[in-house]
Amino acid sequence: MKIGLFTSGYQRYPLESVFSDAKAFGYDYIELHGARPHGYAPDILSDHGLILNSYQKKYKVPIKIYTPEHNDYPYNYMIGNEKQHADALKYLKSCMDASKVLNCEFMVISAGHAGNFKTRRDIWDRFEKSIKNLTTYAETIQLKLVLEALTPMESNVCTSAKDLEEILYKVPSDNLYGMLDLVPPFIQNEPIENYYKLLGDKLKHLHIVDSDGVSESHILPGDGVMPLDTFINQIKSWGYKGTATIELVSNYINEPSVYSKRAIDNIRPMI
Repeated sequence: MKIGLFTSGYQRYPLESVFSDAKAFGYDYIELHGARPHGYAPDILSDHGLILNSYQKKYKVPIKIYTPEHNDYPYNYMIGNEKQHADALKYLKSCMDASKVLNCEFMVISAGHAGNFKTRRDIWDRFEKSIKNLTTYAETIQLKLVLEALTPMESNVCTSAKDLEEILYKVPSDNLYGMLDLVPPFIQNEPIENYYKLLGDKLKHLHIVDSDGVSESHILPGDGVMPLDTFINQIKSWGYKGTATIELVSNYINEPSVYSKRAIDNIRPMI
């Protein structure tokens, strides 16, 4: 299993520190958060991509995964009028182009909140239409998309393994996959094995973190209430050998280096 460093917590630090820490702490790759100052797609497609690629070469730590920010304002393909919907899809296609510039293995997407007072039929019509549109473009440029289920606090669209299985059935493609973030199933009392049983070889990626058991908070491995070592042993028993990013976000923004090292030191013995 390859372990990745997520860059969201480094937004107040120089870009190069992400790569130097990943190299020093023994991370196998970087999952780049697609937001300013380090990973906004229009910047990457301008001149910032050259800087990112120079750091990949200098530190010999690849950016395997690009995860654009797209579940809040100004971009969320699940909310707003048709013009806003088209604008969000156009933005995500530029993110796919940025992924290609960085030579990423794949790009992670999810479905933001669709707004209140919508029927499930209306929500899923828009969801399916959006995923078909994005997948068609991914096929055109030969990039893999990996869809993440979120918690019910974050979204009312795709929040479980069953939701992922359904959309993968409705949009069949060799360029579309699902992934497992440990927090959504844990706080909903859903067995994580559902992701393996329902997705099979369509399970492409993991986000490994801990949880408080009641909220969407992503907590440093070992600091929460999740039986993380047991879950990781279970995942290994599936024969999973893919990527697993330790997804530390805003809770650790004050000292990202300290917590990135502590996180991988806690995870390595389990892996």
